[in-house]
Amino acid sequence: MPRNLGAMRMNRRRLFDLLLTVPAVILLLPLMTILALCVRMLLGSPVLFCQERPGFRGKPFRLYKFRTMTDARGASGELLPDDLRLTRFGRFLRSTSLDELPELINVLKGDMSLVGPRPLLMQYLERYTPDQARRHEAKPGITGWAQVNGRNAITWEEKFSLDVWYVDHQSFWLDIKIIFMTIWKIFKREGINQAGQATMEEFKGKTL
Repeated sequence: MPRNLGAMRMNRRRLFDLLLTVPAVILLLPLMTILALCVRMLLGSPVLFCQERPGFRGKPFRLYKFRTMTDARGASGELLPDDLRLTRFGRFLRSTSLDELPELINVLKGDMSLVGPRPLLMQYLERYTPDQARRHEAKPGITGWAQVNGRNAITWEEKFSLDVWYVDHQSFWLDIKIIFMTIWKIFKREGINQAGQATMEEFKGKTL
């Protein structure tokens, strides 16, 4: 893609993100405040879960989400497995995707877009195949093509294939379609976790 054309597309996407995100933050601020208070009372401090994630072209940024797990530890001091630390309230936040509302801050900062491949863990960068690594040719998103086509109920390979497909077919109308599909999926609460897992098993990498 020519450099000027790529820059124009990114500028249009940034404008699209801001036009939707700024009003959303204003409208959702009372709800986010109530959720923050509930997290503080039920799970303690900190209210936000912050973690370094890879963004556009793998550049690290700090992701913000509402906390959904306790800091419960075993006898030797290690953190207990996710399914033992994920509380009932935390499961509610995840099943409704309310835990992801603070990511709107990431969109305002320019770290993320509303739509794009989900930002995963930094250690996964060295485990991707060259084709899978192409998912970082787009900004990460709060929702994406993989999220509306299975989310955590599909395999990593399927998820990455969908991410790369999105990178190659990005468009304004596709983003609109994904946003509306996301709203529908949230109401249906589909694909929240992988079978037998609290969320999704760790990606170990695979040679294809």
